[in-house]
Amino acid sequence: MIIHRYIFLEIVKPQLLICAILAVIFASFSSAAYLADAAHGLLSGTTVIYMTFLKTLIGLESLLPTALYLAIIIGLGRLYNDSEMTALSAAGFSEFQVLKSVLPLAILTAILVGLFSIYLRPWAYQAVYKLEAQALAELDINKLEAGRFYKLGQTESVLFAGEISHQQGRLDQVFFREGDRVIRAQEAYLATSETGAVPVMIFINGRAYNLDTKGHEDLKMTFKKLTLYINHFADPSINYKRKAEPVTILMKSDSTGDIAEYQWRFNLPLVTIILALLAIPLSRSRPRQGRFSKMAIALLVFALYYNLISIAKTWVDQGRIPEFPGIWVAHVIPAMLLLILVMQPYIKYRFGLKRAAVS
Repeated sequence: MIIHRYIFLEIVKPQLLICAILAVIFASFSSAAYLADAAHGLLSGTTVIYMTFLKTLIGLESLLPTALYLAIIIGLGRLYNDSEMTALSAAGFSEFQVLKSVLPLAILTAILVGLFSIYLRPWAYQAVYKLEAQALAELDINKLEAGRFYKLGQTESVLFAGEISHQQGRLDQVFFREGDRVIRAQEAYLATSETGAVPVMIFINGRAYNLDTKGHEDLKMTFKKLTLYINHFADPSINYKRKAEPVTILMKSDSTGDIAEYQWRFNLPLVTIILALLAIPLSRSRPRQGRFSKMAIALLVFALYYNLISIAKTWVDQGRIPEFPGIWVAHVIPAMLLLILVMQPYIKYRFGLKRAAVS
């Protein structure tokens, strides 16, 4: 039908433009953090470009629903502003018909989001972790600055050196933390293992602490020489990364963090559909009122919805919400809001008829 195709194009054009703009903004923010690491010798320029690209691919699982939601608000808002929706309504083209125009695009976007979230997300994270592990293994001390804390990739490891001897490739007054382990040493330097295949960091004259965060059984050790394999805290095959795990592995796990991760991946397609449905009534406006008249309310609804999803994911991760209903509970309030918005014109119509009858 010509009208359905017309509405479809009014939405898909701004959707592509908004998605491109959001992707550029997202890539800019991602590259900013990586460029800082590159300036300090933690990443190469090629690695920064590749990691920014991977992060942008990961971000598409959220950027696509956002772009669709805003595109519906803008596209239908223009039709309301130019009185085209009024003319269509007078011709018998109801809001339900508008839904039939929007739904195919919403379903297509939800399928793409599902594929990105379930398959592309773990693959991209795995590639990011491998690049970070490689960058840590090739850490260039000559590019580090004294008196700065360096977070090593996506790990919890932190490195600090009070002084750096660039000519000798040595760190002095070293502080290093890896999880519950803390190391203080007079000096440290990078080397290779006896086989020459594995990079290691060697600490000289210091103390190592293993902190017992659940009790008071901290361990302290004084050493003259301590060798730490970099791959021990950099290799993603050693450190478990749930974001890089496939859904089939996560679903078999009893860990609350794994449950939250796989529920997040399956929730995003549903979020896409609900946002698209919410955007239809939220785009209503009076003629000449302006296509962006409802944008503030729409952005508020969007922010509240995503905050609900994020809070629910955090609570599942912390074990405060059981596996069922899990993250799905976050859809209750948006679904109720959608029902109210859909029924609003009929309630006003019935209420108007009753007032007319009374008068």
